Amino acid sequence: MKATYDRARAFLYRNARPLDIARFQYHFEGGSREAALTALAAYQNGDGGFGHALEADAWNPNSAPIQTWAATEILREIGAEDAKHPIIQGMLRYLASGAEFDGRFWYNAPRSNNDFPHAPWWHIENNTAHNGDYNPTAALAAFILRFAKRDSDVYALGERVANEALEQLFSGKRENDMHTVLCYIRLWEAAQNEELLAKLRGLVKSTITPNTAKSGTSGEWGTSYICRPSRFFNSRGSVFYADNKNIADYEWGYIVKSQLKDGSWNIPWNWAGAYPEEWAVSKNWWKGNGAVLNLLYLRGMSKI
Repeated sequence: MKATYDRARAFLYRNARPLDIARFQYHFEGGSREAALTALAAYQNGDGGFGHALEADAWNPNSAPIQTWAATEILREIGAEDAKHPIIQGMLRYLASGAEFDGRFWYNAPRSNNDFPHAPWWHIENNTAHNGDYNPTAALAAFILRFAKRDSDVYALGERVANEALEQLFSGKRENDMHTVLCYIRLWEAAQNEELLAKLRGLVKSTITPNTAKSGTSGEWGTSYICRPSRFFNSRGSVFYADNKNIADYEWGYIVKSQLKDGSWNIPWNWAGAYPEEWAVSKNWWKGNGAVLNLLYLRGMSKI
């Protein structure tokens, strides 16, 4: 395990973004939360939203809901709880503004994505900017419920959107992929709704790819874009761990054996030949992010 950790650490210091190094230092080397927040703030725009490839598959500098969602995940990861912090206040301002919001859903991506290097799935065509599910809308509503003042207009907005998201989930009118299930987990963390937790227990178990040899009809478990337990939890203390113990324990072993020689891990997606130079950079950014997340998983499984 020490060798796994040391290789990952070396990769991070040689390749990762300052943000991911600051995250690593906070979790493993006594670094400060404020240093991580300072690095995160570099991706925030004046309107309070996030852009600049914080989610590294879209290089659009303009604020976007998915990029802002990515910021909520980092804030959660580093335990940022101060609702008065300028980053959080800016995000609430962005979400209250109505930007990239149709009254029910925050758009998956702004149309300005098309003007900058991006993965094919972040290209906007036919004037569609969301597909009718609650990724990232449920998670953004959860962020509002967590940090907005209860008597504010933005809190009322978050509460309404959260209730609409729950109504759709319990109606069973559409399938929810792993990204959307994670957004509902964030909503449960904010609302602590026991009925929602019961629903999520089943969804988490059914969404994790159970076959560790194959994903669908082809591809190894670690090299295809499939759903691993770490998508939903990274600790034995999670409410989802007991139901998925065997596959979760398998994952920590897989992380160890699948580490590449340079200390990173494979990224199981690509941009299908688009923007090859930018993708090479983004791939390295994703590897830095993945190294942090894998080390956190190993720690959460009491392995480091």
